[in-house]
Amino acid sequence: MKFVRFLMVFAIAVLLAVGGVSAQDQQDLTFFLTFVPNVQFSPLYVAIDNGYFSEVGLNLTIEHGDEPLGVDLIASGQRQFGMISGEQVIAARAQARPVVFVYEWFQAYPVGIAVPVEQAITTVDGLRGHVVGIPGRFGASYSGLTALLAANGMTETDIQLEEIGFNAPEAICTARVEAAIVYSNNEPLQIRNRAAAGDCGSVTDVVVIPVADAADMVSNGIVTNEDTVANEPDLVASVVGAFDQGLRDTINNPAAAYLSSVNYVENLPLSEALSTALITAADDQNVWLTDNPDANRAEVAARRAELRAALGEQFTADELVQFDVLLASIEFWDADQLGISTLDSWQVTQDTLSTMNFLPAPIDLEAAFTNDFVPAAAE
Repeated sequence: MKFVRFLMVFAIAVLLAVGGVSAQDQQDLTFFLTFVPNVQFSPLYVAIDNGYFSEVGLNLTIEHGDEPLGVDLIASGQRQFGMISGEQVIAARAQARPVVFVYEWFQAYPVGIAVPVEQAITTVDGLRGHVVGIPGRFGASYSGLTALLAANGMTETDIQLEEIGFNAPEAICTARVEAAIVYSNNEPLQIRNRAAAGDCGSVTDVVVIPVADAADMVSNGIVTNEDTVANEPDLVASVVGAFDQGLRDTINNPAAAYLSSVNYVENLPLSEALSTALITAADDQNVWLTDNPDANRAEVAARRAELRAALGEQFTADELVQFDVLLASIEFWDADQLGISTLDSWQVTQDTLSTMNFLPAPIDLEAAFTNDFVPAAAE
Protein backbone atom coordinates (compact mmCIF):
# COMPACT_ATOMS: atom_id res chain seq x y z
CA MET A 1 0.00 0.00 0.00
CA LYS A 2 2.89 2.38 0.80
CA PHE A 3 4.38 1.70 -2.63
CA VAL A 4 1.01 2.38 -4.29
CA ARG A 5 0.69 5.69 -2.42
CA PHE A 6 4.23 6.58 -3.51
CA LEU A 7 3.29 5.96 -7.14
CA MET A 8 0.16 8.12 -6.75
CA VAL A 9 2.16 11.00 -5.29
CA PHE A 10 4.79 10.66 -8.01
CA ALA A 11 2.13 10.60 -10.73
CA ILE A 12 0.47 13.72 -9.37
CA ALA A 13 3.82 15.50 -9.27
CA VAL A 14 4.43 14.60 -12.91
CA LEU A 15 0.97 15.79 -13.92
CA LEU A 16 1.49 19.09 -12.13
CA ALA A 17 4.78 19.63 -13.90
CA VAL A 18 3.23 18.82 -17.28
CA GLY A 19 0.25 21.04 -16.57
CA GLY A 20 2.43 23.99 -15.66
CA VAL A 21 1.70 24.03 -11.91
CA SER A 22 4.95 23.06 -10.23
CA ALA A 23 5.21 22.03 -6.60
CA GLN A 24 6.93 25.35 -5.94
CA ASP A 25 3.93 27.22 -7.32
CA GLN A 26 1.46 25.54 -4.97
CA GLN A 27 -0.40 27.87 -2.59
CA ASP A 28 -0.57 26.57 0.97
CA LEU A 29 -4.12 26.52 2.32
CA THR A 30 -5.46 25.29 5.66
CA PHE A 31 -8.99 23.85 5.69
CA PHE A 32 -10.78 23.75 9.05
CA LEU A 33 -12.77 20.68 10.05
CA THR A 34 -14.71 20.06 13.25
CA PHE A 35 -14.47 16.92 15.37
CA VAL A 36 -11.47 14.62 14.72
CA PRO A 37 -10.29 12.70 11.64
CA ASN A 38 -13.20 10.48 10.67
CA VAL A 39 -14.41 8.46 7.69
CA GLN A 40 -17.28 10.94 7.39
CA PHE A 41 -14.76 13.45 6.02
CA SER A 42 -13.82 11.10 3.18
CA PRO A 43 -14.85 13.50 0.37
CA LEU A 44 -12.09 15.88 1.43
CA TYR A 45 -9.58 13.03 1.76
CA VAL A 46 -10.54 11.79 -1.71
CA ALA A 47 -10.21 15.28 -3.19
CA ILE A 48 -6.69 15.55 -1.74
CA ASP A 49 -5.59 12.04 -2.73
CA ASN A 50 -6.99 12.33 -6.26
CA GLY A 51 -5.09 15.57 -6.79
CA TYR A 52 -8.09 17.85 -7.26
CA PHE A 53 -6.65 20.55 -5.01
CA SER A 54 -3.17 20.17 -6.49
CA GLU A 55 -4.59 20.54 -9.98
CA VAL A 56 -5.78 24.04 -9.10
CA GLY A 57 -2.51 24.98 -7.42
CA LEU A 58 -3.43 24.33 -3.80
CA ASN A 59 -1.46 22.46 -1.15
CA LEU A 60 -4.22 21.68 1.32
CA THR A 61 -3.65 21.03 5.02
CA ILE A 62 -6.46 19.89 7.34
CA GLU A 63 -6.90 21.42 10.78
CA HIS A 64 -9.37 20.03 13.34
CA GLY A 65 -11.01 21.91 16.19
CA ASP A 66 -14.25 22.92 17.85
CA GLU A 67 -16.79 24.54 15.54
CA PRO A 68 -16.91 27.90 17.40
CA LEU A 69 -13.13 28.15 16.98
CA GLY A 70 -13.49 27.53 13.26
CA VAL A 71 -16.08 30.28 12.97
CA ASP A 72 -13.77 32.67 14.85
CA LEU A 73 -10.81 31.88 12.62
CA ILE A 74 -12.76 32.23 9.37
CA ALA A 75 -14.60 35.39 10.44
CA SER A 76 -11.31 37.06 11.42
CA GLY A 77 -9.52 36.00 8.24
CA GLN A 78 -7.02 33.77 10.04
CA ARG A 79 -8.43 30.89 8.01
CA GLN A 80 -10.25 31.19 4.71
CA PHE A 81 -12.23 27.94 4.53
CA GLY A 82 -13.84 25.39 6.79
CA MET A 83 -16.74 22.99 7.15
CA ILE A 84 -19.31 24.76 9.34
CA SER A 85 -23.04 24.28 9.99
CA GLY A 86 -25.67 26.63 8.65
CA GLU A 87 -26.96 27.50 12.11
CA GLN A 88 -23.47 28.61 13.16
CA VAL A 89 -23.32 30.87 10.11
CA ILE A 90 -26.63 32.52 11.04
CA ALA A 91 -25.57 32.94 14.67
CA ALA A 92 -22.23 34.43 13.61
CA ARG A 93 -23.76 36.89 11.16
CA ALA A 94 -26.24 37.95 13.85
CA GLN A 95 -23.12 39.20 15.65
CA ALA A 96 -21.86 41.03 12.53
CA ARG A 97 -19.24 38.40 11.75
CA PRO A 98 -18.75 38.19 7.96
CA VAL A 99 -18.87 34.45 7.26
CA VAL A 100 -20.47 33.16 4.05
CA PHE A 101 -21.77 29.67 3.23
CA VAL A 102 -20.73 28.68 -0.32
CA TYR A 103 -21.45 24.93 -0.67
CA GLU A 104 -23.97 22.70 1.10
CA TRP A 105 -22.36 19.34 1.79
CA PHE A 106 -25.18 17.58 3.69
CA GLN A 107 -28.32 17.82 1.58
CA ALA A 108 -30.45 16.39 4.40
CA TYR A 109 -30.17 17.27 8.08
CA PRO A 110 -28.44 14.25 9.70
CA VAL A 111 -30.21 14.37 13.08
CA GLY A 112 -33.12 12.22 14.24
CA ILE A 113 -34.73 10.61 17.26
CA ALA A 114 -33.87 6.95 17.84
CA VAL A 115 -36.59 4.96 19.61
CA PRO A 116 -36.31 1.27 20.59
CA VAL A 117 -38.84 -0.78 18.65
CA GLU A 118 -40.05 -2.13 21.97
CA GLN A 119 -41.52 1.31 22.73
CA ALA A 120 -43.86 0.95 19.72
CA ILE A 121 -43.48 4.68 18.99
CA THR A 122 -43.10 5.75 15.38
CA THR A 123 -44.19 9.41 15.47
CA VAL A 124 -43.02 12.53 17.25
CA ASP A 125 -46.45 12.92 18.83
CA GLY A 126 -46.04 9.49 20.37
CA LEU A 127 -43.11 10.81 22.41
CA ARG A 128 -45.31 13.06 24.56
CA GLY A 129 -44.41 12.56 28.21
CA HIS A 130 -41.51 10.22 27.44
CA VAL A 131 -37.87 10.67 28.51
CA VAL A 132 -35.76 11.76 25.53
CA GLY A 133 -31.97 11.99 25.79
CA ILE A 134 -29.93 14.75 24.17
CA PRO A 135 -26.21 15.65 24.31
CA GLY A 136 -27.15 19.06 25.70
CA ARG A 137 -29.12 22.17 24.88
CA PHE A 138 -26.75 23.25 22.12
CA GLY A 139 -25.68 22.43 18.60
CA ALA A 140 -27.31 20.54 15.77
CA SER A 141 -28.99 18.02 18.07
CA TYR A 142 -30.88 20.70 19.96
CA SER A 143 -31.70 22.67 16.82
CA GLY A 144 -32.95 19.54 15.10
CA LEU A 145 -35.10 18.54 18.05
CA THR A 146 -36.61 22.02 18.27
CA ALA A 147 -37.47 22.02 14.57
CA LEU A 148 -38.92 18.51 14.73
CA LEU A 149 -41.10 19.34 17.72
CA ALA A 150 -42.27 22.62 16.16
CA ALA A 151 -43.19 20.88 12.91
CA ASN A 152 -45.45 18.61 14.96
CA GLY A 153 -47.06 21.37 17.05
CA MET A 154 -44.99 20.53 20.12
CA THR A 155 -42.37 22.16 22.32
CA GLU A 156 -39.72 20.91 24.70
CA THR A 157 -42.25 20.97 27.53
CA ASP A 158 -44.20 18.15 25.87
CA ILE A 159 -41.37 15.67 26.53
CA GLN A 160 -39.01 14.96 29.41
CA LEU A 161 -35.66 16.10 28.02
CA GLU A 162 -32.59 14.69 29.75
CA GLU A 163 -29.02 15.75 28.98
CA ILE A 164 -26.86 12.64 28.47
CA GLY A 165 -23.78 13.93 26.67
CA PHE A 166 -22.73 12.14 23.50
CA ASN A 167 -23.76 8.76 24.88
CA ALA A 168 -27.00 7.92 23.10
CA PRO A 169 -26.18 4.23 22.43
CA GLU A 170 -25.26 3.61 26.06
CA ALA A 171 -28.24 5.58 27.37
CA ILE A 172 -30.67 3.62 25.21
CA CYS A 173 -29.10 0.22 25.83
CA THR A 174 -29.18 0.74 29.60
CA ALA A 175 -32.75 2.11 29.50
CA ARG A 176 -31.63 5.41 31.00
CA VAL A 177 -33.87 7.10 28.41
CA GLU A 178 -36.79 5.95 26.29
CA ALA A 179 -35.51 7.66 23.14
CA ALA A 180 -32.53 9.80 22.18
CA ILE A 181 -31.48 12.48 19.72
CA VAL A 182 -28.87 10.94 17.43
CA TYR A 183 -26.76 11.60 14.38
CA SER A 184 -28.64 9.31 12.04
CA ASN A 185 -25.62 8.24 10.00
CA ASN A 186 -23.75 6.85 12.99
CA GLU A 187 -25.39 6.19 16.35
CA PRO A 188 -28.31 3.98 15.16
CA LEU A 189 -25.67 1.69 13.64
CA GLN A 190 -23.91 1.47 16.99
CA ILE A 191 -27.15 0.64 18.78
CA ARG A 192 -28.11 -2.02 16.25
CA ASN A 193 -24.68 -3.64 16.40
CA ARG A 194 -24.88 -3.76 20.19
CA ALA A 195 -28.38 -5.22 20.01
CA ALA A 196 -27.25 -7.87 17.53
CA ALA A 197 -24.43 -8.79 19.90
CA GLY A 198 -26.84 -9.06 22.85
CA ASP A 199 -25.27 -6.02 24.52
CA CYS A 200 -28.23 -3.64 24.52
CA GLY A 201 -30.46 -4.85 27.30
CA SER A 202 -33.94 -5.68 26.03
CA VAL A 203 -33.52 -3.52 22.92
CA THR A 204 -33.50 -5.47 19.66
CA ASP A 205 -33.62 -2.57 17.19
CA VAL A 206 -34.46 1.12 16.88
CA VAL A 207 -36.60 3.19 14.57
CA VAL A 208 -35.32 6.63 13.64
CA ILE A 209 -37.62 9.62 13.25
CA PRO A 210 -35.62 11.99 11.01
CA VAL A 211 -35.62 15.76 11.31
CA ALA A 212 -35.26 16.04 7.55
CA ASP A 213 -38.73 14.56 6.96
CA ALA A 214 -40.30 17.42 8.92
CA ALA A 215 -37.95 20.38 8.45
CA ASP A 216 -35.53 21.21 5.62
CA MET A 217 -32.74 22.80 7.64
CA VAL A 218 -29.28 23.78 6.44
CA SER A 219 -26.61 21.44 7.74
CA ASN A 220 -22.84 21.42 7.19
CA GLY A 221 -21.13 23.03 4.25
CA ILE A 222 -18.10 24.96 3.08
CA VAL A 223 -17.83 28.39 4.67
CA THR A 224 -15.51 31.28 3.85
CA ASN A 225 -15.65 35.01 4.58
CA GLU A 226 -16.86 38.09 2.71
CA ASP A 227 -13.32 39.32 2.02
CA THR A 228 -12.37 36.06 0.27
CA VAL A 229 -15.59 36.03 -1.76
CA ALA A 230 -15.07 39.63 -2.88
CA ASN A 231 -11.33 39.61 -3.51
CA GLU A 232 -10.46 35.98 -4.34
CA PRO A 233 -13.46 34.51 -6.14
CA ASP A 234 -11.23 32.23 -8.22
CA LEU A 235 -9.85 30.71 -5.03
CA VAL A 236 -13.38 30.09 -3.73
CA ALA A 237 -14.34 28.44 -7.01
CA SER A 238 -11.22 26.27 -6.91
CA VAL A 239 -11.82 25.04 -3.35
CA VAL A 240 -15.51 24.37 -3.99
CA GLY A 241 -14.80 22.65 -7.29
CA ALA A 242 -12.13 20.38 -5.84
CA PHE A 243 -14.34 19.34 -2.92
CA ASP A 244 -17.28 18.81 -5.27
CA GLN A 245 -15.22 16.37 -7.33
CA GLY A 246 -14.14 14.53 -4.20
CA LEU A 247 -17.74 14.29 -3.03
CA ARG A 248 -18.91 12.92 -6.37
CA ASP A 249 -16.11 10.34 -6.36
CA THR A 250 -17.07 9.26 -2.83
CA ILE A 251 -20.73 8.85 -3.72
CA ASN A 252 -19.85 6.91 -6.86
CA ASN A 253 -17.12 4.71 -5.37
CA PRO A 254 -17.27 4.34 -1.57
CA ALA A 255 -14.79 1.47 -1.56
CA ALA A 256 -12.10 3.72 -3.02
CA ALA A 257 -13.12 6.52 -0.62
CA TYR A 258 -12.72 4.24 2.38
CA LEU A 259 -9.24 3.27 1.21
CA SER A 260 -8.31 6.95 0.90
CA SER A 261 -9.61 7.60 4.41
CA VAL A 262 -7.18 5.07 5.85
CA ASN A 263 -4.37 7.54 5.13
CA TYR A 264 -6.02 10.14 7.38
CA VAL A 265 -8.03 8.29 10.04
CA GLU A 266 -6.00 6.46 12.64
CA ASN A 267 -7.15 2.90 13.45
CA LEU A 268 -9.81 2.83 10.74
CA PRO A 269 -10.69 -0.90 10.50
CA LEU A 270 -8.85 -2.43 7.54
CA SER A 271 -7.65 -5.99 7.77
CA GLU A 272 -5.64 -7.45 4.92
CA ALA A 273 -8.69 -9.34 3.73
CA LEU A 274 -10.94 -6.26 3.85
CA SER A 275 -8.29 -4.20 2.07
CA THR A 276 -8.11 -6.77 -0.73
CA ALA A 277 -11.89 -6.89 -1.02
CA LEU A 278 -12.20 -3.09 -1.17
CA ILE A 279 -9.39 -2.71 -3.71
CA THR A 280 -11.14 -5.23 -5.94
CA ALA A 281 -14.51 -3.51 -5.42
CA ALA A 282 -13.04 -0.08 -6.14
CA ASP A 283 -11.46 -1.31 -9.38
CA ASP A 284 -14.68 -3.03 -10.44
CA GLN A 285 -16.69 0.11 -9.73
CA ASN A 286 -14.31 2.26 -11.78
CA VAL A 287 -14.75 -0.09 -14.72
CA TRP A 288 -18.53 -0.01 -14.27
CA LEU A 289 -18.56 3.80 -14.12
CA THR A 290 -16.48 3.97 -17.30
CA ASP A 291 -18.83 1.57 -19.04
CA ASN A 292 -21.92 3.39 -17.73
CA PRO A 293 -21.16 7.13 -17.95
CA ASP A 294 -24.86 8.00 -17.93
CA ALA A 295 -25.74 5.95 -14.85
CA ASN A 296 -28.34 7.67 -12.68
CA ARG A 297 -28.40 8.07 -8.90
CA ALA A 298 -30.64 5.06 -8.38
CA GLU A 299 -28.33 2.79 -10.36
CA VAL A 300 -25.27 3.98 -8.43
CA ALA A 301 -27.13 3.55 -5.14
CA ALA A 302 -28.05 0.00 -6.15
CA ARG A 303 -24.37 -0.72 -6.75
CA ARG A 304 -23.56 0.53 -3.24
CA ALA A 305 -26.23 -1.76 -1.78
CA GLU A 306 -24.90 -4.73 -3.74
CA LEU A 307 -21.38 -4.03 -2.50
CA ARG A 308 -22.53 -3.87 1.13
CA ALA A 309 -24.42 -7.15 0.75
CA ALA A 310 -21.36 -8.84 -0.74
CA LEU A 311 -19.07 -7.54 2.00
CA GLY A 312 -21.59 -8.64 4.64
CA GLU A 313 -21.14 -12.23 3.51
CA GLN A 314 -17.39 -12.04 4.16
CA PHE A 315 -16.94 -9.73 7.14
CA THR A 316 -18.50 -9.10 10.55
CA ALA A 317 -20.56 -6.06 11.48
CA ASP A 318 -17.70 -4.83 13.68
CA GLU A 319 -15.28 -4.97 10.75
CA LEU A 320 -17.70 -3.04 8.54
CA VAL A 321 -19.06 -0.53 11.06
CA GLN A 322 -17.07 2.42 9.73
CA PHE A 323 -17.79 1.46 6.13
CA ASP A 324 -21.47 1.40 7.12
CA VAL A 325 -21.07 4.92 8.58
CA LEU A 326 -19.69 6.03 5.22
CA LEU A 327 -22.57 4.43 3.30
CA ALA A 328 -25.14 5.95 5.66
CA SER A 329 -23.49 9.36 5.34
CA ILE A 330 -23.64 9.19 1.56
CA GLU A 331 -27.42 8.99 1.80
CA PHE A 332 -27.38 12.45 3.42
CA TRP A 333 -24.96 13.90 0.85
CA ASP A 334 -26.41 12.56 -2.38
CA ALA A 335 -28.80 14.73 -4.40
CA ASP A 336 -29.72 15.57 -7.96
CA GLN A 337 -27.78 18.82 -7.52
CA LEU A 338 -24.89 18.75 -5.08
CA GLY A 339 -23.86 21.86 -3.21
CA ILE A 340 -27.03 23.93 -3.54
CA SER A 341 -28.84 25.44 -0.55
CA THR A 342 -32.12 27.35 -0.76
CA LEU A 343 -33.49 30.47 0.85
CA ASP A 344 -36.43 28.44 2.17
CA SER A 345 -34.14 26.07 4.08
CA TRP A 346 -32.18 29.02 5.48
CA GLN A 347 -35.46 30.55 6.63
CA VAL A 348 -36.47 27.32 8.41
CA THR A 349 -33.09 27.24 10.12
CA GLN A 350 -33.34 30.87 11.23
CA ASP A 351 -36.91 30.36 12.48
CA THR A 352 -35.70 27.42 14.56
CA LEU A 353 -32.89 29.46 16.13
CA SER A 354 -35.36 32.24 16.87
CA THR A 355 -37.68 29.75 18.59
CA MET A 356 -34.71 28.71 20.73
CA ASN A 357 -34.04 32.37 21.59
CA PHE A 358 -30.55 32.03 20.15
CA LEU A 359 -30.85 35.13 17.92
CA PRO A 360 -31.18 38.76 19.01
CA ALA A 361 -32.89 39.57 15.70
CA PRO A 362 -33.33 38.04 12.23
CA ILE A 363 -30.47 38.50 9.78
CA ASP A 364 -30.36 39.16 6.04
CA LEU A 365 -30.31 35.52 4.93
CA GLU A 366 -29.50 36.31 1.31
CA ALA A 367 -26.16 37.70 2.44
CA ALA A 368 -25.37 34.58 4.47
CA PHE A 369 -25.02 32.18 1.55
CA THR A 370 -24.40 32.00 -2.18
CA ASN A 371 -24.70 29.26 -4.80
CA ASP A 372 -22.56 31.18 -7.30
CA PHE A 373 -19.56 28.90 -6.83
CA VAL A 374 -21.39 25.57 -7.02
CA PRO A 375 -20.37 23.63 -10.14
CA ALA A 376 -23.14 22.62 -12.52
CA ALA A 377 -24.62 19.19 -11.86
CA ALA A 378 -23.07 16.39 -13.90
CA GLU A 379 -25.31 15.48 -16.79
